[in-house]
Amino acid sequence: MARRKTEIFSMSFLDCITCAFGSVVLVYTLINAQGGLRRSAETQVMHAEVDKLEQQVLEGYQNLVLVRNSLVQTDAERVRTEGMGARVLELTQKTKEELADADKATTARRAAIEALKADLKSIDEGKRRLEGGSKSEEATGTRVQGFKGQGDRQYLTGLKVGGKHIVVLVDTSASMLDETVVNVLRMRNMSDARKLLSDKWRRTHSTVDWIAAQLPMDSEFQMFAFNTHAWPLLEGSGERWLKVSDPNALTDALGALRKIVPKDGTSLENAFLAMNALSPVPDNVILVTDGLPTQGTTAPLLKKTVDGEDRLKFFERAFARYPRAVPLNVILMPMEGDPSAPSAFWLASRRTGGSFLSPSKDWP
Repeated sequence: MARRKTEIFSMSFLDCITCAFGSVVLVYTLINAQGGLRRSAETQVMHAEVDKLEQQVLEGYQNLVLVRNSLVQTDAERVRTEGMGARVLELTQKTKEELADADKATTARRAAIEALKADLKSIDEGKRRLEGGSKSEEATGTRVQGFKGQGDRQYLTGLKVGGKHIVVLVDTSASMLDETVVNVLRMRNMSDARKLLSDKWRRTHSTVDWIAAQLPMDSEFQMFAFNTHAWPLLEGSGERWLKVSDPNALTDALGALRKIVPKDGTSLENAFLAMNALSPVPDNVILVTDGLPTQGTTAPLLKKTVDGEDRLKFFERAFARYPRAVPLNVILMPMEGDPSAPSAFWLASRRTGGSFLSPSKDWP
């Protein structure tokens, strides 16, 4: 019997090889599966970290938006605050200026009050002098010199204040502020309170007060102020007469004069035109002024400066409007630079049968 051939790769060997290979594959599979699980776990952890970081980034963006909005709002508030700061500084400066002006006004008012007190005192003294120089029969022996005549001339003045219808014309132009041209120009730049305290204007007040005290009780009167135009001192009474016996009318007219601030030029023609509107016509006129007029009814159109010859022409034109049968009594306050004024007003008073007076500084 023949011997069998021996096979190196027998079934048993193949089985062993296959089993070994299977074992290797199994081990590899197990190892690979274990690694996959570990990578999956690590991936999930990393995803979680990424999600967390993305959430933080989103929160960061939100915070950044809030910060930007806050920055915009802060800038707006800063701009608004800076604007308010500038306004506050401006208001503070304005308030300081107003306080300074108020202090000046208070000082001026105090000075005005003191001046009014002095005026009241002088008025009281003038009243006592007038009472002492009254026309009563009992008082004639107490005066240095008495004069009866027709009873319309006042002691030592010769000024006629009698009549049934009396007009008082008061010049309120800028020249009534002082006696010199330089001081008039200087006073024009001062406050109204200071202008009201000028010595010449206060003497004008005293003069008109004296005239008012001499008006007969049974007569009627009208007072006009004039500069470039004319108006009644008692508002709304321009074309009617007021009774001297009415204390309110006289007091209100004098009070209105004290509130007027002298300004502008002089139009005597407009004053006479306002007077001519009264009915019946006046029988006595008292003019308180300090010089010849500087214009007619209107200011000159072409010529800006007015010399002495021009002023005489304006006076003659104005005097042509004056009723010749009515006495013109002139009280000429002092003023430099107008040498023709005394002679012109004296001649006008003489022609109409009136009187002319150029008072001293302490009159009345």
